[in-house]
Amino acid sequence: MSVTNTVQSAAGAASATPTTSGRNVIGKDEFLKMLIAQLKNQDPLNPLDGTAFTAQLAQFSSLEQLQNINTQLGSFTRQQQSLSGSQAVSLIGKEVLARGNTVQAAGSPVALSYQLAGDAAEGMVRIYNAAGEFVDALSFRNQKQGLNTLTWSPPSSLSGVCTYEVIATDRAGRAVGADTLVQGEVTGVNYRDGAVTLSVGGREIAYGDVVSVKKINTN
Repeated sequence: MSVTNTVQSAAGAASATPTTSGRNVIGKDEFLKMLIAQLKNQDPLNPLDGTAFTAQLAQFSSLEQLQNINTQLGSFTRQQQSLSGSQAVSLIGKEVLARGNTVQAAGSPVALSYQLAGDAAEGMVRIYNAAGEFVDALSFRNQKQGLNTLTWSPPSSLSGVCTYEVIATDRAGRAVGADTLVQGEVTGVNYRDGAVTLSVGGREIAYGDVVSVKKINTN
């Protein structure tokens, strides 16, 4: 393969995958060195065609721009993660409502919250232990669309993390959608693999799953 073809092939690979790390992908510095080497070693009797040279310069320019964009995106992502972390810390000591279906059974009453997509004539909240076994159920009637909450008193023999689901129907017997929600006081913030989670009632909740925040009434 000629030097020209080698440079063009390398340029195509680099410009197509500017963010990929590996020995088969070159950066803009390596590309420029190869281009200079090509000019130094070209055949004087058959110099590089001007059109081909211009195309290679355009490839170099595109590669540089893509790498600069990638660097800027990386910087923006880190800034966003830092901002999210700072905002999450401000939630410590406050009560949050977030998407989720887990509760901590520890011998005291706990709130089971859910968002109904429509008015429900009747429904049931089914609760399962950590092994996925059915352990308890709460029934309800005539609940309005929106946020609803039932209080569950776990059996004294039950402890640990439990999950729950909501099944509801309207007056015509049609299913009513329900999204389960968890609530509790934020006691800590965790950072793992660039993600931010909140410690709420002995469980971790993704920061992005929070749907509402309110101050805890200390009176």
